[in-house]
Amino acid sequence: MGDLTAPGFPQEEVRRRARAGAAAAFPPAEEYGHVLFGAGRPERAAPSDALDALRIVPPLFLPQRLAKLIDLGREPDYRDVELTTTVGGFASALPVYVSATGSTRAAGGDLGLALSRQAGALGIPMVIGENVVPVNGYGRLGEAADRTLLGRLRAYTEELPDGLGGVAVQQSTEDADAEVWNLVHSDPAALPLLESGRLAFELKVGQGAKPGLGGMTVLDADAAAALGDRFGLDPLFGDGRVLRAATPGTFTAEILRQQIRLMRNNYPRVRIWVKLYPGRDVAEAARVAHEAGADAVVVDGAEGGTGWAPGVFLPHVGLPLAECLRRLAAAPPPSLLVSGRIWEGARAVKSLALGARAVGLGRAALLAVAEDPESGLRRFTECLSLELRLLISALGKYAPQALDREDVWSPEGFGIPVGR
Repeated sequence: MGDLTAPGFPQEEVRRRARAGAAAAFPPAEEYGHVLFGAGRPERAAPSDALDALRIVPPLFLPQRLAKLIDLGREPDYRDVELTTTVGGFASALPVYVSATGSTRAAGGDLGLALSRQAGALGIPMVIGENVVPVNGYGRLGEAADRTLLGRLRAYTEELPDGLGGVAVQQSTEDADAEVWNLVHSDPAALPLLESGRLAFELKVGQGAKPGLGGMTVLDADAAAALGDRFGLDPLFGDGRVLRAATPGTFTAEILRQQIRLMRNNYPRVRIWVKLYPGRDVAEAARVAHEAGADAVVVDGAEGGTGWAPGVFLPHVGLPLAECLRRLAAAPPPSLLVSGRIWEGARAVKSLALGARAVGLGRAALLAVAEDPESGLRRFTECLSLELRLLISALGKYAPQALDREDVWSPEGFGIPVGR
């Protein structure tokens, strides 16, 4: 698992957090008393996008801190911040969920199971990505359990605390052909989640890494032969391996509206999530999904992605997360979930202040688990949780839901309507 890499992502920082836990929120302790700390430390890279360029701006007058002081009978501090919240209809220990990782090889095998176990133990929601069933099987017919949907589902639920977390099972065009939601809905293994209100079905409209395209993987000839009737196959590599391409599906406002209503009718006890890619009409699509009854609207910024994607898409296609949040600002869905290069507390707090209810961990979660399959994600989230508490309390607030646009400031000319 240690050979997993993520070029262009702060992977060494993520791995350090997976090893050191909350202590990684600070410089190395051995530097205390010997190093003068201030802005511009070399390991803190320059802003990579508009969201990074925003600043978190605490006020000097803190009425919510005064209210907390009166409530506690003492001066509050960062340890008094309560991070438990609701994510897409699920109670969550943190304003965080694990994004879909799908059927790609990087998320398969032991890594996918370790990720599921740790997410379950943490009590945070997890999305099981698209094409897992068409590619790896559901898990009832003797398929390799470490790669199947049922294997991930069981690994998660076996560790899940009472009353927390939940699983969102993603479905795209090929998953619908395989009747993935019907399989899960009727499976005894999913019954505890269903009966406790902790099962969701996520309708996938698209993804941040390749807006307008479906899922893609690379297969050897034997695996490709078994999937040729379900996916498009393109032998473009010239060495026997082929590109397996899923179809993105076709949506209009009315198609999306009717799909959500159909889901509501067919699965009345299941939460409904809708995942949108960062398209130019993302605000309109989010409005349609919310008004049709979605419990969560999930938006991937163009910075997101854990799977295989054409190189030309990553730097050139789709709106950045900051722009998605700007376009959603006028009327954000009440349960807006966002992802896109989330790996530390500041980027998460900025997203929450700009209207998100929770943020998704994709590459960061996979790298943390690859660093330590037993406790890497737990330690990583310990560090993230400490940063969230420090930042939220610095703003004089004590819950993620209390954050708002006045808590962030943009450099002149950025064009996002935030605090002054």
